[in-house]
Amino acid sequence: MYCGIIWLQVALIAGVTGIVGNSLAAKLLQEPKAPESSSWKVYGVARRSAKPDWLPESLHYIGCNLLDREETLSKLSRLQDVTHLFYVTWVNRLTEEENIKTNTQLYRNILDALLPNAKNFRHIVLQTGTKHYLGPFELAGQIPVPDPPFREDYPRRPCANFYHDLEDMTFETVKGTSITYSIHRPTGIFGFAEGNLMNMVSTLAVYAAICQYENKPLIFPGSKMCWDFMQDASDADLVAEQEIWASLDPKAKNQDFNITNGDVFKWKRLWQLLAKEYNVRAEYKNYESDHHQESELSKKTIPCKSLQEMMKGKEAVWDKIVKEKGLRPTKLADVAQWWFVDSWLGQDIENVSNMNKSRELGFLGWRDSEKSFLFVLEKSRKNRVVP
Repeated sequence: MYCGIIWLQVALIAGVTGIVGNSLAAKLLQEPKAPESSSWKVYGVARRSAKPDWLPESLHYIGCNLLDREETLSKLSRLQDVTHLFYVTWVNRLTEEENIKTNTQLYRNILDALLPNAKNFRHIVLQTGTKHYLGPFELAGQIPVPDPPFREDYPRRPCANFYHDLEDMTFETVKGTSITYSIHRPTGIFGFAEGNLMNMVSTLAVYAAICQYENKPLIFPGSKMCWDFMQDASDADLVAEQEIWASLDPKAKNQDFNITNGDVFKWKRLWQLLAKEYNVRAEYKNYESDHHQESELSKKTIPCKSLQEMMKGKEAVWDKIVKEKGLRPTKLADVAQWWFVDSWLGQDIENVSNMNKSRELGFLGWRDSEKSFLFVLEKSRKNRVVP
């Protein structure tokens, strides 16, 4: 109940401070509208002890280390009114074997806390991603990849992948019950979150801000394939919209879905838009040369380095930017994930997913990827995460 209102659905968002988790909270609660306009009551759980000020005011926040089984059982077993679980979190480890062990433990802790106690529980939303088609980071380029655009009916890749384990746990959990599920596979996500593990937009904005501060060009650190060929992306708000739709629409029950913006873009154009935002010169790195290359945009020879290499030792520079621009007091490692950007921009395939399945079942949402990127950048600026 909330001021005499009977909640039709009660959500628990696991990973509410994440890039999709906070979008889910805002969409479910319909903020900035009045909370009583929503048919959802929303709990959000994340590891941070205090609720961040950029989360919706009416969110019931729970600080909890979900890898701590006793703490998870203690705090989440009390949520006896939960009807829907939105599982949009994960933990990154050095090997896929460790990823499997850690992420299945985290998922099991939540399920064991909820299911025996939430008597009206109805649906599990499980978010994974396009590593379902590509394989884990550690096997990039080492296993066969299906021809894009990726379709949901493609068989699993012949390798260990913690996504498979989470899916299998879901199938086993709902077997013989009235509980339903949906599985969602975004690609690289454009969305706002402070300190998110794989935040493309904020990481690139931090890189551009450092280039601006040091009066250096914005060098594209990725592959020629990624520069020249079509790619797609997933807007965080759009991912949230599909997950909410699937949790409610009977046609979407017990299905797996790709979720991308529905358009394609080229990094060669998006890179120029980013450079314009920070008033720096965009330059391209040509991987056809072994050590140096001719910049397509500036016609200068540029050393071939990864973003991780180029940004090594820039912590003090970021500290100065934070102080001079009045940003939130963050450290460089909190807002920039160089390894992730290198991984995404270094791809040698057209990473594009087919969206027909969810369209045919009734989900017609879409985004303009360039506008999505710039919208998220502006939101990050308004929240003083990047300059």
